[in-house]
Amino acid sequence: MNILPTIDAAKDELVAIFEDLHAHPEIGFTETRTSAIVADKLKSYGVDEVHTGFGGTGVVGLVHGKGGGTRRIGLRADMDALPIDETSNLAYSSKNEGVMHACGHDGHTTMLLGAAKHLCETRDFDGTAVLIFQPAEEGLGGARRMLEEGLFEQFPCDEIYGMHNWPSGQPHTVGVCKGEAMAGAAFFDIHVQGKGSHAARPSDSKDALMIAASLAAEMNTILARNIPAQEVCVLSVTQLHAGAAYNVVPDTATLAGTIRYFKDEIYALAVERMQRLCDGFAVAHDVEIQLDLRNVFDVLRNDATLSDAYIEAATDIVGRDNIIQDLQPVTGSEDFSDMLKVVPGAYCVVGHAGTTALHNPGFVLDKAILPVGASIMARVVERRLAQG
Repeated sequence: MNILPTIDAAKDELVAIFEDLHAHPEIGFTETRTSAIVADKLKSYGVDEVHTGFGGTGVVGLVHGKGGGTRRIGLRADMDALPIDETSNLAYSSKNEGVMHACGHDGHTTMLLGAAKHLCETRDFDGTAVLIFQPAEEGLGGARRMLEEGLFEQFPCDEIYGMHNWPSGQPHTVGVCKGEAMAGAAFFDIHVQGKGSHAARPSDSKDALMIAASLAAEMNTILARNIPAQEVCVLSVTQLHAGAAYNVVPDTATLAGTIRYFKDEIYALAVERMQRLCDGFAVAHDVEIQLDLRNVFDVLRNDATLSDAYIEAATDIVGRDNIIQDLQPVTGSEDFSDMLKVVPGAYCVVGHAGTTALHNPGFVLDKAILPVGASIMARVVERRLAQG
C-alpha cells in the first residue's frame, strides 16, 4: 500500500472529519453544516478558489498546480445522507433522528478533502484540479441541479472522476467497469381512483385496494413476458398505500416503485407496457388509473480510455494485485452519470472490510479506506496533469 505521504500524515484528521460528518448527517439540499465544514477546510488547506451555494448546498474548489497548463481535471464527491434510523451502535452514530449516512457519502466527502489537502501542499501537477462537493445524490437530482446552474460552464473540466465505497469484505481493492457500469433508473407512482363503500357491502365499491394489488402482481409479467431474456431490466413495486379503517373499502390506492435499465429502448418498452396495463385495468374495473414516471438517474457509462487511466492511478496506490479488471455492471444507480454525459470520465469502487450492504441501518464504513480513496483521487490528478 502506497498512501501518499501528505495524506498518510493527515490520517487522524481525516478520521476526525469523517466521524463528525457521520454524527451529523443531512438529507439532500439541506447539507448546510456539511458544506460549511467543507468550505472551511478547503480554505484552511489553501485552495485557490472556494465557491459555495452551488446547486443549493454544493461547494466547488479550484487548486492550481505549479505549472501554467490550462487542462482541468474534476474530482467529485457526494455529501448527502439517507432518511434511515441508524442501528450501528457506533460511538459516533448519527445524532440526527431519522437520518443516517448509510451510503458512505461522509467517507467520500472526507476522501476528497484529503485529496485537496495533498494537492494544495504539493501542487505537483500542471493545470487545475476542480473539486466538486455535490449535494443530493440520493435520487433528488443534485448533479442535474449543479449542471443546470452552469457547473461546467463556470468550472470547465476536460475529464472528471468519481468514487464510491464498496462493502465487499475485500479491503483496498479497486474496481472499474468500462462502458455501461451502473443502471439508469426511474421512480413511478400509480394512482388508482375507485369508489369506496362500507366493508359490509363491498359490492357497492370499486375496490381500489384490490385493483392496485392485482396491478402490482401483473407488473411482474413485463419482465417475464415482454423484456427479452438476454436484456437486463428490474421493475420493483416497493409501496402500496390504501385504506385507513377496518370497516371501509378504500376509494383510492397508490403503488410506487422503480425501474432499472441499461438501454433506453428497454426502458421505453417497460414504460409502454406499464401504461397499457394501467389503461387496461382502468377499463376492466371502470376506474381511473394514472401513471406518473420520472427519470432520476441516467445510465452511468465509463469512458474506456479514462477507465484505464483511473486504474493506473489506483495501481500506484493499492498495487496491481488489488485491481479488479473485470468488474461487472450493477443495477444500482448513481447521478454522477449526469456529469459523465457532459464531461468524459470514470467512476471506481474502493473495497473495504465492511460487509453490511449500503442503505442498511447497520452499515459501517471501514475508516481504513479514507486515505486510500484520498490518495487515488490525488494521484489521478497528478498523472493526468503530469508536469512536462
